[in-house]
Amino acid sequence: MKKVIIIPARYGSTRLPGKPLAILWGKPLIQHVYERAARSGIETYVATDHEEVFKTVEAFGGKAVMTSPEHKCGTERLAEAASILKLSEEDIVINLQGDQPLFPAEYLAPLVEPLLKEKVEMSTLATPFKNYKEVQNPNRVKVVLSKNRNALYFSRSPIPYIRDKSPEFPYLKHIGVYAYRVSFLKKFVSLPEGELERLEKLEQLRALEYGYSIAVRVVEADFPEVDTPEDLEVLEKWGKNDNHS
Repeated sequence: MKKVIIIPARYGSTRLPGKPLAILWGKPLIQHVYERAARSGIETYVATDHEEVFKTVEAFGGKAVMTSPEHKCGTERLAEAASILKLSEEDIVINLQGDQPLFPAEYLAPLVEPLLKEKVEMSTLATPFKNYKEVQNPNRVKVVLSKNRNALYFSRSPIPYIRDKSPEFPYLKHIGVYAYRVSFLKKFVSLPEGELERLEKLEQLRALEYGYSIAVRVVEADFPEVDTPEDLEVLEKWGKNDNHS
């Protein structure tokens, strides 16, 4: 059994076309993500559908695999990449998003830990929201947990709804990284799209709808992601006054 990080990098992002190649702090965005991941010592690959992204990754010394442009979600791209790389059923794949240039490598250990110690099919991360305005933002996905720290539900709406006036609830923001064994990754992409997944546009809900467990580990600090040109601009300015490398 080995661990492999695969970064899905789709060129045709709706909100930021060509996102993997967008320049941030003098480098393509995908290079920042790759280099941070590789520092963990875990074998790292970029799975892309675009020749220019593939060439860019190889040019900075990274490893990349070409996948079909027909995939509907990043998980499908990962499954194809795992097949191309001939990973075994018991190998653990870490799905690290290509828009997370500041993902802390130390978060990989708590992400993978449930797969090594518990009977769960996949795992992910969450962090406490810092203010209620962010809770109300539908682009910030919320998650609620069971007592054994498994996900009960993910939503773009604030969950839970607090009916009575009470002390402020510690809302949790979902961090969109995942870990799963290759055997479950194959099973996941074979399942039909779930109804809740279709409504919320959250592919992790497919696992919950079909009765599979998602372990969630809460980490202390959040980090910025790049979804829009505005996010890129904010990070570019912020990086001038911070050690981001």
